[in-house]
Amino acid sequence: MKDVLKQTYGYLFEDKLIDEIVQVSLLRDFKDGDILIDFGDAIRKMPLLITGAIKILREDFDEGELLLYFIEKGDTCAMTMACCMGETKSEIRAVAETNGTVVMIPVIKMEEWLGKYKSWRSYVFNSYNNRLKEMLSAIDNLAFMNMDERLLNYLQDKSKINNSNEIHATHQEIANDLHTSRVVVSRLLKALENKGEISLNRASIAMLKRR
Repeated sequence: MKDVLKQTYGYLFEDKLIDEIVQVSLLRDFKDGDILIDFGDAIRKMPLLITGAIKILREDFDEGELLLYFIEKGDTCAMTMACCMGETKSEIRAVAETNGTVVMIPVIKMEEWLGKYKSWRSYVFNSYNNRLKEMLSAIDNLAFMNMDERLLNYLQDKSKINNSNEIHATHQEIANDLHTSRVVVSRLLKALENKGEISLNRASIAMLKRR
């Protein structure tokens, strides 16, 4: 595990911290679609992402879901950290966007390392800051963007996360992430195809103007 951690976090964490992470943590592989953290779960471990991508969803009052942000290699989830620090149950669902690997750190170590390692403290605060910016962006999308703009941003994010112009997701899955209906998504996808932004295939969506 140490070599894997050094490859991903060696530029962030000192060797002593990496050694401690190796001693107390578990390495876990996951597959596309796996639920890593669910609503209401007691958070006992915090994830550090080694490879792959995970989408973070928030439950709304109607028991639907809304996509907050994606986390990638080298990231962690600020919402999970907040639950860890507050010893509260999870208010998010973490779903694997791709296959990957995550290191699970016991909650008990988080506060200890905040005082012990400057690099850990900086990492936690930077993670909060980055995720806050992404959540503010999600709020802006909801408040100020039309659904077609939100859909295009979503597709561009998916393309970037997967490092591919091909997006494999059903219209219903997209609708769930954007908290809208499949009919609306299908109509807007067709409009984006007519504009030359995407190409709709039987089992995928191809981005023609990747940004």
